[in-house]
Amino acid sequence: MSGRKNTAAREHKGTRIFASCVLVAYMLLCQTSVSIKADDLQNRTVLEIYLPREVTIKNDTITLGGVGIIRGEESLAAKAGAIGLGRISVPGQKITIDRQTVLSRLACNGIAGSKVRLTGAEKISVKQQQRIVKGSKFIELAKAFLKKNPSYNPACELEPLRIPADLFVPEANKDFKLLPRLAGHKVPSRKQVKVEIAVVVDGTKIASREVTFRLKYNCRKAVAKVDITKGDVISPENIRIEKAVSNIPEPANWKGPYGLVARRRIAANSEIRPGMAGHLETAVIVKRNENVIIRIESPVLVITAIGRAKQNGRAGDYIRVQNVDSQRIITAKVNEDGTVRPIF
Repeated sequence: MSGRKNTAAREHKGTRIFASCVLVAYMLLCQTSVSIKADDLQNRTVLEIYLPREVTIKNDTITLGGVGIIRGEESLAAKAGAIGLGRISVPGQKITIDRQTVLSRLACNGIAGSKVRLTGAEKISVKQQQRIVKGSKFIELAKAFLKKNPSYNPACELEPLRIPADLFVPEANKDFKLLPRLAGHKVPSRKQVKVEIAVVVDGTKIASREVTFRLKYNCRKAVAKVDITKGDVISPENIRIEKAVSNIPEPANWKGPYGLVARRRIAANSEIRPGMAGHLETAVIVKRNENVIIRIESPVLVITAIGRAKQNGRAGDYIRVQNVDSQRIITAKVNEDGTVRPIF
């Protein structure tokens, strides 16, 4: 009997111990669940912001939402995403933003750093999405514009003095135009021409580039085939006509120097320039300081006087002559017979 009582007591004690263990386990489970829920609530109030190393934006305003990936409570994430981090003011500009700047801007907008966890790069390099207009493009456009311009001389070549700087234009702008016009003097120069190209975006001129060309003209030149001695007559046998490029346009009445006489020795393959050949000179009829007859002739009378030549003269030349009687100096044309005729 006593043995059965002891057995029952032991069973009862074991039951109580088991129940106590179950109760303790249940209480621990409840505490863990409450702790997990508290942690979840706390996590929802924390922003996770991932910062990439490089970002390209479409417009010129930098926002945290535009450069970072934000996770967290929806309203808080939206508030953080709208925070401004700067502005790109110059085409082609790059802006670097570090973590400290991000935290500072968040704090200024009421989001404490304790609620933010930053991951990713330590610094972000931000640039604007844009198109590049090369300097060579401006030269091509200026040439095409000049060739369509009525004042353009088709006989000339265009040599750019320098290549304009490249231009960076935001890609977000759709209405993009390059508008060329003549610049500089209203009267075109024979040596240079300048074209200004306006860069118009969405109806507003944002920049311009100038292209200046040196004008080169297609022309002809006479070149000696062989050595030409002084006094030789220029002819197709001793010269040839070649195409050339010059800084000045060819005269409208240009013609080869055929029939002229070499005034000096001209080496083979040398260009025959003005002054190197001329017309055959006639003999001097009137010499300086010699007396000449001043003759005025009309259908009804002839008047003569004595004058003194002030310079040498050939037939057809105009020289200065001093009237011996009146000492007056006049301009007279030398006649073939050696007399001179006053020019009034």
